[in-house]
Amino acid sequence: MVLASILRKSANSLATLAIRLTGVQRNYRYYSATAAYHFLHSKKPAVQVIQKANSDDNLLRVLDSEIQFCEESDEIDQVGVPFGFPFEIEDTPGLETITLKREYDGELIKVDVHMPDPVVTGMDNEDNDEDYKSSLPLVVMITKKDGPCLEFNCTSMLDEISIDSLALKYDQESEEDMLAYEGPDFQDLDENLQKAFHKYLEIRGIKPRTTNFLHEYMINKDNKEYSRWLKNLKNFVES
Repeated sequence: MVLASILRKSANSLATLAIRLTGVQRNYRYYSATAAYHFLHSKKPAVQVIQKANSDDNLLRVLDSEIQFCEESDEIDQVGVPFGFPFEIEDTPGLETITLKREYDGELIKVDVHMPDPVVTGMDNEDNDEDYKSSLPLVVMITKKDGPCLEFNCTSMLDEISIDSLALKYDQESEEDMLAYEGPDFQDLDENLQKAFHKYLEIRGIKPRTTNFLHEYMINKDNKEYSRWLKNLKNFVES
């Protein structure tokens, strides 16, 4: 009886120990899995932060390099207005156009000058390289007192100005005015009439000497605006 009682107690103790060990093992597995889950998920935002920082730093380095290149090649301060230039220049930072203004014999002359467009003009036979130049779009508006505006759309190449179109513009156009006859295409006009309009613009200051300077001025403005745009991007990334 004593031996049987001792055996039963030993069996119960072993069973209790086995249950406790099983519980500990289950708890260990649970806590291990939980810890691993939290470890992985707590590390994921940190990885994203590091990746974002590396990406931003790389972008800032490239922006700095491009800004430095622009500033070294930008010679806008060296472009001086030539003596006798007939127009006042209105150049607003951040805009892709400049405006020229002058008065001439009771007329108000206003010229909107746009950024130059690259033009491929030919191929160099020796070096097999394309010859790149630029065309400069101009809108010339001539107004007399409170009357209509004579508007010319022009394109300037080096030492050359072409008139693409002309039209009379009114401040308040009625439906009839909008449907009014606007004349033929400029290139369809009589050749003598075309030459007369070119002379008309020339004596008002729209001539190759003016537009050649504007080419140089606008190319440098393009570089300057590009540099300003890059700096604005850099400020956004850094903020």
